[in-house]
This record gives sequence, structure tokens and C-alpha cells, in this order.
Amino acid sequence: MNVIEQFSLKGKVAVVTGAGSGLGLAFAEAMAEAGASVVCADISGAGAEHAANRVATLGASAIPVTCDVAEEGDVARLFADAVEKFGRVDIAIANAGIADPNPSLLHEYATKDWKRVMAVNLDGVFHTNRAALSQMMKQGAGKIINIASMWGLAGAATVVPIPAYTATKGAVVNLTRELALEYAAHNIQVNAICPGFFRTRIANNACDDPDFIAATTAFTPMGRIAEPDEIKGAVVYLASSASNFVTGSMLVIDGGCAAR
Repeated sequence: MNVIEQFSLKGKVAVVTGAGSGLGLAFAEAMAEAGASVVCADISGAGAEHAANRVATLGASAIPVTCDVAEEGDVARLFADAVEKFGRVDIAIANAGIADPNPSLLHEYATKDWKRVMAVNLDGVFHTNRAALSQMMKQGAGKIINIASMWGLAGAATVVPIPAYTATKGAVVNLTRELALEYAAHNIQVNAICPGFFRTRIANNACDDPDFIAATTAFTPMGRIAEPDEIKGAVVYLASSASNFVTGSMLVIDGGCAAR
């Protein structure tokens, strides 16, 4: 197959959680630009609508679904809606996530904040992966892309203390490896993307804070924060046939941070 054709997602159906903004919106756009139909899920109904409208302007089919990934029933309905509309799910991007509400050392960390981060960042990935795999096993093929973080591979406290976030992202990394092995013989590839610092709103609008920008820029060997569009190529690669022999991998996109 021609190498460009390997990256085509024409005829495929992708579900993207957290699609309303930031990296999730970039993922939804990338799926559409590569030819896929996109189910745009977000906890904000307006965010889901925004993403679906953006996909439509790119010439792809889309539906918006309001979904809190921490709620098992919401995720089950999300995939039921996807199958009802498009007949299948070829790609699932488990992107929805939140930052630590109040970054702090663990002995000062509020239990309610810990449980909320766990519910979204880890339980949400569990709910999304399980629903996707149930459908993909029926089809005999599929691609799952979990969005972890470079902080799933190393501690973050040299920049900011975020114990719940790092714990969940580390768990997502190893869950990805586990699922890759469990489903390797079933023609389902499970991989993760581990982003570094991107200009998004996940960290309580920290990208508007000059001190945060300065600290993260100084920490990144490339000397800058990435824009969301810079992650599009990576997600298309993992969603396409170009990565058919890739599973259990962590694709780190961090401007060199992990190389330290």
C-alpha cells in the first residue's frame, strides 16, 4: 500500500472523549481531516456541539454527545449512539481528563479532589476502553488510543506537585500495556500518547499565567510550549493502518523533556 494511503482514515469511525476543547478538539479535527466520521463527546454539551460543527466544516460526518466519562452509563450510551449512527467504532480516543484542582503536597491534598481526578482520569479511561473493546471484539478489529502524559512516566514535583494527576496517568500507561497484551491476538491495537506541555486549558487556565509559562518553557529542552495542532500527526498515525504492528507503545510528545 502507498505510504500516504496507509495514513488515510476514510470510511473509519472515531469516538473522541473530551472533544470540546484543547487536545480533544485537535484529535477530532485530525480524525476528520484524515477522512473519518467523528463522534464528539464532551462533558459540556456546548463543547460537544462546537467540536461536531468544526468537524462538519472539514467535510466529515459528526455527531455530538454529552458525556461525563466518570459515569459508566454515560459512556455506555456514547458508544451505543456511535454504533446506532455509524454502525461501528474503529477508533476510540480516551482523552477526557482533568488536572489536580488544587496542586499541593500529598499531606495537604483534599480527599474529594483526589477522588474526582481518579474518577475522570482513570475510571473514565476504564469505562471508555471497556465500551470500545466490547464493540471492537464484535468487529474483529480496532484502535484504542489512551491519552496519558509525560507525567505518567516521571514525577512532576520539580515543576508542580500534582500527585493525583501523575498517579492516574501512570496507571493509564500501564493499563495501556496490559490491554495491548490482552487484545494483541484479536487485531486490536492499544497505544498511548504522552504529551508534554501544550497550550490548553486543562490546568485551570495556567497557560495564561506568565510564571507557569516561564517555568514550563524553561523545563522543556526545545524552549517552548507546543500548540494543539502539533499532536495531530501522532494521533493519525496510531489511528491508521500505518501502525498496524504497533501495540503497547507510549508515544511521547514533549519537546525533549523525557530525554533528560
